[in-house]
Amino acid sequence: MRTDFEVDIARRINAGVAAYTERVRSKRAGLLTLTQTAVLGQLYRHGAMTPGEIAERLRAKPQTLTRVLAALQERGRIARTPDPSDGRQSLITITVGGRAALGEEMRPRHLFAAELIASELTDAERDLLTIAAGLLERLAAAGDPPVRAEP
Repeated sequence: MRTDFEVDIARRINAGVAAYTERVRSKRAGLLTLTQTAVLGQLYRHGAMTPGEIAERLRAKPQTLTRVLAALQERGRIARTPDPSDGRQSLITITVGGRAALGEEMRPRHLFAAELIASELTDAERDLLTIAAGLLERLAAAGDPPVRAEP
């Protein structure tokens, strides 16, 4: 059982991350839908996945992603290949064009965040935030299934 202090810290971190994410997420290029961005982001960070694995990571139903995956494939942002371990499945990978589109979509967010950090935080706070970013990345990856090798 966690102490009230530990639970309060977790609540403050969750609230702060959520509020920050909402603010930064509004800055976008508009080249991709939020769901397309999420799918490409998963593929960029974790490598090849089946549609079911993508859906699981996004906490969505595979049927929900059918149109999104079709649209991304039609635009050359993802590629499908047979899963070597299960021929009934396909593996989805992000293409060079998908990486470029994701980068363009995320650039306004990153620029906005960089400006916000530069204008609102001291050098010491920026250093601390860099450490916190690494810790948040580690917590976000805790318990993730291993990354699959690209086909």
